[in-house]
Amino acid sequence: MSDKIKYTFSGHDTFQCKTLWLKKGYDFVMADNDFNSDNAVVHLGVGKNMVSAIRYWLKSFGLLENDTLTDIAHYIFDNEAGNDSLTEDLATLWLLHYLLVSTNHASLYELTFNNFHKEKKEFSTNQLQKFVKFHCTNNGFDALYNENTVKKDIDVLLKNYVLPADTKTNEDYSVLLLELNLIRSDNEQKNYFFNEFGKRAIIPEIFLYAIIDKKGNDKSVSYDTLLELANIFCMNTAELEICIKKITEQFKNYISFSDNAGVKQIQFKQEINKFEVLDYYYNQK
Repeated sequence: MSDKIKYTFSGHDTFQCKTLWLKKGYDFVMADNDFNSDNAVVHLGVGKNMVSAIRYWLKSFGLLENDTLTDIAHYIFDNEAGNDSLTEDLATLWLLHYLLVSTNHASLYELTFNNFHKEKKEFSTNQLQKFVKFHCTNNGFDALYNENTVKKDIDVLLKNYVLPADTKTNEDYSVLLLELNLIRSDNEQKNYFFNEFGKRAIIPEIFLYAIIDKKGNDKSVSYDTLLELANIFCMNTAELEICIKKITEQFKNYISFSDNAGVKQIQFKQEINKFEVLDYYYNQK
């Protein structure tokens, strides 16, 4: 495990991230408000426990670091220059999903969509819980594992992605990432599966954003790394190949894909900033 990773399985107060919470939180911080203030409930218009949950989700999506809004937060949510402040675009949801997994403030999301997904396509909550326990124990983080806490965290993760079987109010649908349809359940909601063949299609530019974010200063990205990223987005191999073709055609001046003697990789001919890739998508809208 990376030294940067610290397991966190709590902080949301059992609230999944609602559709407008990130925008509410962004505006709240931009107005120099304090989450610890007694007036926070008034400014945010939510209950006290929801105040801390909004702060938690801002951090978990990589929008808030040390109580300072990040560049990607401004890029999405700025009232004047923001590209999708109401998160109405599917690309924004894919981007936020990637940020949630890769930021790793909410550890369960990286563990689930990256590590666990490699082993299981279909699973029960008990299997996921055992996996988390094993992962914590195997990496020397026994003290950070609490069965009840992790159980609640798994419940929140599923509420973030799985459409409720019995929806009674519009509130049941007002969860930020539901539209991606990344995880589905059986009728009794006892078993779940990563929805590789039924989810919403990945936006190629968001996948390229993830590649650039992942590669750092490297000039090439191995196919194994591409498979890891595809895992996060619940992409099957066929979808990955299609996506690679699209991004190498759209950004042919910057990247190419090679398959020499069975060694597949993306090569960068020249550097391109990940925000430039986002601009390419949002400027077409």
